[in-house]
Amino acid sequence: MGKEYNIAVIPGDGTGPEVVAEGIKVIDTISKKLGFALKYTYYDIGGERYLKTGEVLPDSVLDELRQYHAIYLGAIGHPDVKPGVLEKGILLRTRFELDQYINLRPVKLYEGVDTPLKNKGPKEIDFVVVRENTEGLYAGAGGVLKKGTKDEVATQESINTRKGVERCLRFAFEYTKKRNKEKKLTLCAKTNVLTFASGLWERAFYEVAKDYPGVKTDYAHVDATCMWMVKNPEWFDVIVTDNLFGDIITDLAAMIQGGLGIACGGNINPEGVSMFEPMGGSAPKYTGKNVINPLAAILAAGMMLGFVGEQEAADIIEKAVQKALKEDIRSLEAGKMGMGTKELGDLIARYVLTV
Repeated sequence: MGKEYNIAVIPGDGTGPEVVAEGIKVIDTISKKLGFALKYTYYDIGGERYLKTGEVLPDSVLDELRQYHAIYLGAIGHPDVKPGVLEKGILLRTRFELDQYINLRPVKLYEGVDTPLKNKGPKEIDFVVVRENTEGLYAGAGGVLKKGTKDEVATQESINTRKGVERCLRFAFEYTKKRNKEKKLTLCAKTNVLTFASGLWERAFYEVAKDYPGVKTDYAHVDATCMWMVKNPEWFDVIVTDNLFGDIITDLAAMIQGGLGIACGGNINPEGVSMFEPMGGSAPKYTGKNVINPLAAILAAGMMLGFVGEQEAADIIEKAVQKALKEDIRSLEAGKMGMGTKELGDLIARYVLTV
């Protein structure tokens, strides 16, 4: 038996536990095939715990999460909990306090998956977004004065440090070099209006670029990025951007790759513990019906294995998903896949043994 990896599992809310179960089914299968071990510790963090106990993310749990090789997350979001409570208290706090300063989003259209873009296919839609994950407008700087009155004032400041910007940029340059596709890195910002924040990003971008002569550099305003992502997605190889812009453009990116049912990502701390998740929400209306699409969660689990050092396993899982998309799955929409959640998980688990 090879290495053993300790994985913290947060199934979360709604359909999160269902898709996580299928992801674990698949990675357990591949781990046995390739001879490494996975040990799981489950945490009941989410809406139900908050409603029962008033706890969002206890300090003790956060301290424990630091000790794992990786964190596997299902979904956060409960219809009976006010928006923002769980998102800030769990997702943002985990990213910030575990210093997961990179949000990494592969954007890849697989054969057999429909895209709303006319005359575009898998060759044209294959890029990656590197989003800064711990600063910007999401840092929470600001406040409200005279709340609820006609004189109310609300401020929200975007915090961008040279350290935070540069380490994100260096990760993006390194990733572009290793990706070894077009070796082109595009900075997405808004230098014509946000002259202070985007100005820092632009200056740092071209200064860091001097250390990477083999990587081509490009720039696009965020609004133009959205436009070109729809018109000519093939122009992009790797995009690097700040927290807010990254949040926005990756939702658009998910749609052109087939929807949130196939989109996955990682919250990365290259020197610490990282967290991997499907991009879709908790989808409470589908809970317990065995109809939710688990592919994004399965791909997230594969991505997690790649980052802990089992790249062969990650590649096999992706190939298994590609085979199912090409030969078996009718649609990525919940209830229209041609099989249930568990049955699709079973199919991918079988395929990882044969592809």
